[in-house]
Amino acid sequence: MKRAKPPFRADQVGSFLRTAPLKVARARREKGEISAADLKSVEDEEIEKLIKKQEEIGMQLATDGEFRRSWWHFDFFDGLDGVSIVEADHGIQFAGVQTKAQEPKVSAKIGFSNHPFLEHFQFLKAHARVVPKMTIPSPSVLHFRGGRATISKQAYPDMDGYFEDLGKTYRAAVKAFYDAGCRYLQFDDTVWAYLCSKAELVKARERGEDVDKLPEIYANIINYAIAEKPADMTITTHVCRGNFRSTWISEGGYEPVAERLLGGVRYDGFFLEYDTERAGGFEPLRFLPKGKQVAVVGLITSKSGTLEKKDDVKRRLEEAAKFVPIEQLALSPQCGFASTEEGNVLTEEQQWNKMREIVELAEEVWGK
Repeated sequence: MKRAKPPFRADQVGSFLRTAPLKVARARREKGEISAADLKSVEDEEIEKLIKKQEEIGMQLATDGEFRRSWWHFDFFDGLDGVSIVEADHGIQFAGVQTKAQEPKVSAKIGFSNHPFLEHFQFLKAHARVVPKMTIPSPSVLHFRGGRATISKQAYPDMDGYFEDLGKTYRAAVKAFYDAGCRYLQFDDTVWAYLCSKAELVKARERGEDVDKLPEIYANIINYAIAEKPADMTITTHVCRGNFRSTWISEGGYEPVAERLLGGVRYDGFFLEYDTERAGGFEPLRFLPKGKQVAVVGLITSKSGTLEKKDDVKRRLEEAAKFVPIEQLALSPQCGFASTEEGNVLTEEQQWNKMREIVELAEEVWGK
C-alpha cells in the first residue's frame, strides 16, 4: 500500500534536467542580456510546469528540480553566513571529467539567516498540490572535501568550535524550513559513500583528516541538527557516489559505515544508491532498525536513458527484502537527473519514462 507520509513508495531524489527555456535564460543572464528578475520569471514558469508534470505521473511529492541552482550543494553553502564560493585551482575530479573550478570557503563564523532557499521552498509549496520536498546538502559535505584548508583559522582556531557551529547552523535551518511550512526535508550526502572508498580515504588522509573519527563526528552533527525536529516533519538523507554528467567519483559498498549510518543516525529515511556494482550488496541494510525508518533503494539509474526491466527491479527488491522488511522499503532513482545544471546524459523523455516506471513499480509491488 502507499505510504501516508514520506518517504513515499515511489519517491524522487531531487533534481531534474534543466529545460531548454531555463538553459537559454541562464546563458543570457550570464552575458548580461537579461536581469535577475527576468531569469527568476523564467525559473518560476518552468518550475510550475515541472510541479504539474510530477503530479500528472502520480507522484505523491514534488521538488522544484533544483532549477534555481547551478550546483546541488554550493548554492546552498553560498547562502550561509560566513561561507562563500570562490575560484579554485581545479574542479572536482569525476571519472574522466572535472567540474567547474570552484569551492566553498569558510571565512567567518557560520550561521543560517535570511537564506534564499526559504523563498525557493515557499514558491514550491504555494504551487504544489502534493507534498513539497526540499533538498539541501548535508553538513558533512561542507567539511569533508576541503577540510581544515578551507576554514579560516581566525574564525575557527580549533575544529571543535567549527563542528559545534555547523550543528547549530543546521539546527537553525531545520527550524527555519519547518516554520516556512516544510514537512519533507532531505540532506544530500556523498560523504558517507566516500568513507567507503579506499581511494577517497587515501585522499582524505593526505589532507590531514583522521578518517577513523569522521563517521562519529558527522553522525553527532547530524543528530544534533535534527534532534528538535517536530514529529510531523520528515527528514531523510540521500547517499550516492557522485553524479556529474553521468559520471561518478567513488566505489565501494556501504558496509564500512552502515552500522553507524543506518543504526545510529536518526533520519526518517535513507535514499541509497543501488544501480551498479559500485554500491555493493544489500547486506548492510540489516543495520536498519525494525520500525518506521525506510530504506529507499535507488535501483533506477539516472545516469543513462536505458529503461530498466520491471522484472529485474522487482527481483532486486526481493533481494533487498531478505535484509529489511518490504514494508520498510521504497523505490527511487539512484540519484537526481541533474546534480549540476549541466545534467546527465539522457533526454527529458527518458527521464520521465523512468519516473513513470517508478510509480508503476511501486503500485505493483506495494499496491495502490
